[in-house]
Amino acid sequence: MMGIIARLACAALAAATLAGCASDPIDYSEMPRKPGRSVAQDTGQKPQQCVPYARAHSGIKIFGDAYTWWDNAAGKYPRGATPSTGAVMVLHDYAAADRGHVAVVRALVNPREIRVDHANWLDDGAIYVNDPVMDVSAAGDWSLVRVFNIKTGGWGSKVYPVRGFIGAGDSAPGPQDDASDRVAEAGGGMGQVSLGASE
Repeated sequence: MMGIIARLACAALAAATLAGCASDPIDYSEMPRKPGRSVAQDTGQKPQQCVPYARAHSGIKIFGDAYTWWDNAAGKYPRGATPSTGAVMVLHDYAAADRGHVAVVRALVNPREIRVDHANWLDDGAIYVNDPVMDVSAAGDWSLVRVFNIKTGGWGSKVYPVRGFIGAGDSAPGPQDDASDRVAEAGGGMGQVSLGASE
């Protein structure tokens, strides 16, 4: 009888000890459902820039620095405030008045989240495929976004102003090929790099 009581006491002590190891549940709501990935290949050429990449992968034939794309699209391509597949997202004024970035919308995940393909996002010349972007504007109008950092595996802390989406609507061409079949080219001696999980 004393052995049974001792065993029960040990079991109760073990249960209490393990209960102390429990923690609050992890909140996965801030994590993207489908992680993006980066693929780069060293060709010995200059690193890829966002403008030629967006032009080649969107069908939007605008030339000039990224910060000029919104104005240059006037009268040539549809422009809108909300994303659509194949449209080009134009970021502006995030480091200086003459700094911008363009990215091709790959997919709409939900009303506040999209996936983009873009080049040189982290000033490394790499191509980022299926990179999550979240609308963080108070009005839900896509005027401010946060971009997922594939290298660190978390949402970036910086919020970027969005000028709008070029080619938005039914006239926007879609992605021209499947990301799993695409190897992007970049310089800088990086060799072939794959970061993050595959789709």
